[in-house]
Amino acid sequence: MSPTQAKEHHGAAPPPVPRLVPLPGSPGRTRPDGVDGEAADDEAGDAVHAAGDGDGLLADEAGAVLPGDARAVRRVDADVSAAVGRVLDGVLDERVARARAVDELFATDLAVRVAEFTRTGGKRTRSRLLWWSLRACGGGDPATAAAALRVGAALELLQTCALVHDDVMDGAQVRRGRPALHAGLRARYAGSAPAGRVGRFGDAAGILAGDLALAWADDLVAETPLAPSTAPVVRRLWSDMRTEMVAGQYLDVHGQVTGSPGLPRALRTASLKSALYSVARPLALGAALAGAGEETLRALDAAGRCVGVAFQLRDDLDDVFGDPRRTGKSPGSDIREGKPTYLTALARARAVTAGDERALSVLDGSLGDAGLTDADLDEVRKVLEATGARAVVETKVRRLVARGLRHLDAAPLDPEAGSRLRGLLRSAADGGRGGPGDTGYAARGGEGRR
Repeated sequence: MSPTQAKEHHGAAPPPVPRLVPLPGSPGRTRPDGVDGEAADDEAGDAVHAAGDGDGLLADEAGAVLPGDARAVRRVDADVSAAVGRVLDGVLDERVARARAVDELFATDLAVRVAEFTRTGGKRTRSRLLWWSLRACGGGDPATAAAALRVGAALELLQTCALVHDDVMDGAQVRRGRPALHAGLRARYAGSAPAGRVGRFGDAAGILAGDLALAWADDLVAETPLAPSTAPVVRRLWSDMRTEMVAGQYLDVHGQVTGSPGLPRALRTASLKSALYSVARPLALGAALAGAGEETLRALDAAGRCVGVAFQLRDDLDDVFGDPRRTGKSPGSDIREGKPTYLTALARARAVTAGDERALSVLDGSLGDAGLTDADLDEVRKVLEATGARAVVETKVRRLVARGLRHLDAAPLDPEAGSRLRGLLRSAADGGRGGPGDTGYAARGGEGRR
């Protein structure tokens, strides 16, 4: 394909022809120089394989990793998380360097922290869902695969924004076993001013760090060459997802202030803060990049919404009943913060119907109590089980997953990639029990929001 043809195909000027230079953070790895046209793929792939590159990927001048040929795309199949991580390495190195050119203090305090937060922790669930949706819908040519890796990397940056902002809003001090980003900045400047002022500084810095991650995510999507037929769909999905994410979080904090919501509102919150942003939209982005038809897009959307709600309901259960060694967060954090989960809303509704005043007293006295003790949390667990809420939610999770997989089966997908996607969806809703485990916007810590 000539440069002119490439421009017509992608709707934008193609990236510069790769030349042989070291890859960022990878001593001994290089990228090819002096190749163009259709010969680029073969020569580039040969050069990378000859250099002993185990993943068969190329990188452009900004460090954006591009598949060199069909073999390289299959190597991405073998480890999607690592491939997305390499894209992030290049992008983050370049963004931090640009931040240093603006101001060294800003770069050190915020840009570097955002980059390191994004590089470490998490299981790349959203980008994996995007990739396997793309592959299941028949996408896999090098240009489309490169775009998918870049949008997948943007999803990881968007997740950084969500988590950093979430920690500020919840007053969380720990994330992934380490100080939350805003808490780390607060500790860094402890003693520089009165404690109250330093605390406000930490919160403000956390908001700005999340904003920076969002800006980088948007930039990455905006700079990704897309085919004219898919670009409008991808960009609209990206825009809608950002708005839905904010709407879900707003409903979440609104529920904390106004009290436990009814069951429809609790489910709506779960859908917006998790089902769409964590599952349905990544699936839709992968399908859109592959140029999937309306029938396939509808089936994947339905599957994603079902599994995504199951995703969040599983996280709600794990917050109360999960093993902290697996979840990575203190049990009962949602209860202490007064989060309006479907689990607690259901327990309350069933207690009202049964006239169980003691259960209502325990729930009303515990939700939003930051000083809730382990013994108090045990009482909440007993109420959730005695009202039948836990069993009902467990059943609902299983039924939602089964329904979602039936929707997936209705789509005309590639058998092998479709099977991989099916397994990923099933394990996602299993709350990290051997699966990817990343859940919705407001869950914090271990398997929920890594």
